[in-house]
Amino acid sequence: MRLTQLSIILLFFVQCSHSARILGVFPLAGKSLNILYNRLMKGLADAGHDVTVISAYENKLPLINGSITDVILTGFAEEYDIIINEENFLDSPEEYPFYTVLYYLVLFEPIWNNTLHHPNVQKLLASNKQFDLVITEHLWNDCLKVFAHFYNCPLVVFTSMGGINTWVNDQVGNFFLPSYVNHAMKLSGESEEMNFAQRAHNLLFYITDYVYKHYYLFPNSNAMLKSAFSNPPDIEDIYDNVSLVLLGSHASLRPAAPLSPNTVEIGGFHIDPPKKLPKDLQEIMDNAKHGVIYLSMGSHLKSRDFSEDRKKMFLNVFGRLKQTVLWKFEDETLPGKPDNVFTKKWLPQMDLLAHPNMKLFITHGGYGSLQETIYHGVPVLAISVAADQHNNAFQAVQLGFALKLSYNDKRFSEETLFNQIRELLDNPKYRENAQARSRLFHDRPMKPLDTAVYWIEYVIRNKGADHLRLSSTKLSWYKLYLIDVFAVFLISLLVLYRIVSVLLAKIFKKEQRKQKLKKN
Repeated sequence: MRLTQLSIILLFFVQCSHSARILGVFPLAGKSLNILYNRLMKGLADAGHDVTVISAYENKLPLINGSITDVILTGFAEEYDIIINEENFLDSPEEYPFYTVLYYLVLFEPIWNNTLHHPNVQKLLASNKQFDLVITEHLWNDCLKVFAHFYNCPLVVFTSMGGINTWVNDQVGNFFLPSYVNHAMKLSGESEEMNFAQRAHNLLFYITDYVYKHYYLFPNSNAMLKSAFSNPPDIEDIYDNVSLVLLGSHASLRPAAPLSPNTVEIGGFHIDPPKKLPKDLQEIMDNAKHGVIYLSMGSHLKSRDFSEDRKKMFLNVFGRLKQTVLWKFEDETLPGKPDNVFTKKWLPQMDLLAHPNMKLFITHGGYGSLQETIYHGVPVLAISVAADQHNNAFQAVQLGFALKLSYNDKRFSEETLFNQIRELLDNPKYRENAQARSRLFHDRPMKPLDTAVYWIEYVIRNKGADHLRLSSTKLSWYKLYLIDVFAVFLISLLVLYRIVSVLLAKIFKKEQRKQKLKKN
């Protein structure tokens, strides 16, 4: 008995010796985003760590172990809803102009500034609490890296978007080549090998990113830091001070591209095994003789905001189908709803997708939703609207488990919508491809959340894991791309050409004189 008690005590102290103090900084108040943040920080708490989270919402997930202390950004959820409601995303064009990033820089900048000045954040900074590691999602919020600088600890950057974007990879020295890696805001529907015009267009996106970063983002970030702190660091000095990048993506759902040694994919870490459905939904799913179609536009977009014309198209198409339709619709009623259509303000998406009667998921193409549907091997019709959704949809089409019909597509009509749904339901290749991708998605050495916890603990154990960082982060652009070397080569060739030309000219003139003397 004493031996058992002693073992328990020893295990307790061993666990405590590995417990770290971790700070999560997640100011964006999107509900779908905070599902990811909460799941990640709960995973760290369950691993025995002392976790503090700066966000707009209080953690309500039950903890198995460890602890979570919430630093609430009061007012942020309400302000975020105002921002989202004021933006009419349904009017977004499918093909973004190369300067689109500026729109998001301006849109989110007040959120980062308000975070630094929030009284609860200032109270935390003024306290004596110290941290061993800081985690923050990156969305052009490089000023938030000041927390890692303030606590003199490693920084982990998390991104919920697909991992192939320049804004995150540049920070760890993984500079993509525009010749074959499409910019995240540029549609990638073309063939794998881009032609000259496509490569030039892609390069324009990359150059614009560089200009905005150095001549807009950095100066504005420095101004925000100076307004919040007495002696802040220069943002350019801490920009690449990143120990680890956690990508909310997976190779099964994206084009192949190189990643740095300190970049880890954890896509799907938020997905839990399916739970039992509520009784009414269970009956609908079980009794659907011809299967179920599920429609949801996520948390940022709302089906109730569809134009009356679009709503009518969907209802007319659904009325022509024999399948049961579950529609996440935010209003109490939906006039003209056919008998096979059921609407609810909220639906347990992951649990519904797991049901064997689920035949098709009609989604906005958000990256999280695509991961959830591939987790369960369900085909997709992507009604993409804004941001990264268009590219996500294109990639899903290229991988063979989806069709795409963006909200503002000129081809959008009742017949086009009906034909695409029928194609996805009747052609078995889409489900076969979805299930093939699902097998790839599941084929990993560790569960994605366990992977995230392992690498975060690895960074803490190894004091920032500097040995994983690429030295390319310290190179100027002209050194990185060997512009100076090529310039020297070119100048050398020109000098050599000039020398040879002069020598040959002299030799030629000398020969001409000899010939002239001989003739005379």
